[in-house]
Amino acid sequence: MNRILKEMSRHLVVCLMITVVPMAAHANEVEVKVKNFPDTQRIKGSVSIEGTVRHAKSFKVEGVLVSPSRRNEITELIPAGIVETDGFTSISISLQGEIKSSNFIPGAIGVLLIPDEEPILRALREAKQVQFPIETVCNIKSGDSEYFSSPQSSNRVAFPRYRVYLYDTLNRPAEANVYLYLTN
Repeated sequence: MNRILKEMSRHLVVCLMITVVPMAAHANEVEVKVKNFPDTQRIKGSVSIEGTVRHAKSFKVEGVLVSPSRRNEITELIPAGIVETDGFTSISISLQGEIKSSNFIPGAIGVLLIPDEEPILRALREAKQVQFPIETVCNIKSGDSEYFSSPQSSNRVAFPRYRVYLYDTLNRPAEANVYLYLTN
């Protein structure tokens, strides 16, 4: 039993152990010592981290007036900025707002994140094809309130930058707010 515990603890040891020791001369600096354990992942040379290490970033666009538009027509989509996603692995999207009339036909208000890559944008411009989108939609029915909100969606990030567009397939304009939260 003791041999099994030793074997298990040896396998549970992380690839490297970091010891942080404050330096007396500089109160804001720390010395990092790296101890290598397995031969398969040896650390050589210097290891440094500058600045704050971020694990999340938020992006919001509020008060955008979205006129009636078609989802696949880039000339009708409302641009709402560019979001840098490089270094992040997932994104959560929330869409919320108000239809500017209580008399509207059923439709959808949506936010599209389209990869900021020329071949993908060309397919949208020339063939009206939305490729690799990250999308959140509020489907609105007759009798719904003029206030809307989407379920929060979580998605994997696949490109370093996305263009953010809004669309509104109702017959009335809406004011929309988009909230994005990026995490690693």
